[in-house]
Amino acid sequence: MSASAMSLAGDLSDIELMLGVKNGAPELLDPLLRRHRNSLIHFLYRMVQNSAVAEELAQDVFLRVYRARDSYQPSAHFTTWLYRIAQNRAINWVRDNRHHRNAKSLDQLLVPRASSWATPEQELLRSEKRQRVRAAVEALPERQRVAVLLHKYSELDYVQIAQVLGCSVSAVKALVNRAYFTLRLTLATASQV
Repeated sequence: MSASAMSLAGDLSDIELMLGVKNGAPELLDPLLRRHRNSLIHFLYRMVQNSAVAEELAQDVFLRVYRARDSYQPSAHFTTWLYRIAQNRAINWVRDNRHHRNAKSLDQLLVPRASSWATPEQELLRSEKRQRVRAAVEALPERQRVAVLLHKYSELDYVQIAQVLGCSVSAVKALVNRAYFTLRLTLATASQV
């Protein structure tokens, strides 16, 4: 894609780019890929807890987006459609490969990194907190976990999450509220032990 075409593609919305792909301009998929690749990989990483698998699944998601271009309908945000595909791929992978999960990643994403001046004791406390948070999030029922990941880390609004999960906005609010309540309760109980 030429520099002028890249500049023009940068001015187009996700929906306009996807409609361009649908109408025979496959080169417009590349700007979409670049625009959403990192956030998609982060979402998938939180779901599967393995960076190599997250990268592979992201490639597969974009391949599926391309293959489904003819059926694309801009009735919702492009990201809603993208994350629905990603969620389905991640859930299928987790169900099929539970024994392959890498248990060290979610804790690093949920709790801020230590600063360079942290003492070994402070870093140990942070590490223990990350492990508690990771375990609490992993223990959530699947739909609650997905809703929290989409809300907190992918920064989708309730309407978009509802479209991804195929449920009502009030159901999403209930899922997110129950998940956060459970996390607060679980983490409060764990800190008292």
